[in-house]
Amino acid sequence: MKKIVLGVFAFSLFGCAELQQIANQYPGIGTMGNTEIASGLKEALNNGITKEVTKLTATDGFYKNQAVKILLPAELQKVDKGLRDIGLGSLADEGIKLLNRAAEDAVKEATPIFIDAVKGMTFTDAKNILLGSNNSATMYLQNSTTQALYGKFNPVIQKSLSKVGADAAWKNIITKYNAIPLTADVNPDLNDYVTNKALEGVFKMIAVEEQDIRTNLNARTSDLLKKVFAMQDNK
Repeated sequence: MKKIVLGVFAFSLFGCAELQQIANQYPGIGTMGNTEIASGLKEALNNGITKEVTKLTATDGFYKNQAVKILLPAELQKVDKGLRDIGLGSLADEGIKLLNRAAEDAVKEATPIFIDAVKGMTFTDAKNILLGSNNSATMYLQNSTTQALYGKFNPVIQKSLSKVGADAAWKNIITKYNAIPLTADVNPDLNDYVTNKALEGVFKMIAVEEQDIRTNLNARTSDLLKKVFAMQDNK
């Protein structure tokens, strides 16, 4: 069964002509007014982007979410093991927590960038998402926002790591690790690493929400959402 994908994050208020093109292609839409369709899509946007970004910006939004929790970069896994081997596991845990706190701070910058991306969507973009795969809306946002999000996230993460003492904490951690006999010195760029992991986490959670509203009737939390998204279930 080919689904009509009315993507969770995919749409702003289309013009009447564009909505009519969709209505002509998919007759089931024609029973609903343009305003009603647009309102439903806008509600989906709000329930998607806003919901998931808000979750991630909360305290422990990254740290206690195993799907997106930021762990040490590969080159520091040996630091973690080395510290735990000599009874300094709590120090390693605190370092990981500070990385996640920085990501939680940075993601607060995401919502306006996502909204701009939705406003800039063309009818061709919309059609591709309508006919696309189950993550087509997420991929559209990822392709159109990653560069801008990185530019916003990176300085916030750098400031956050400094503000909460993560830079000093990691200096202490790495100094202690480098003092362990027979270990090689390490000095990773944590700012870039945490920025990329924060981006990865944002899009992972957006994809989860997109999949949920496509497949889970209970995720359609209003009569309007149920009505709009029921059209994909019957195709």
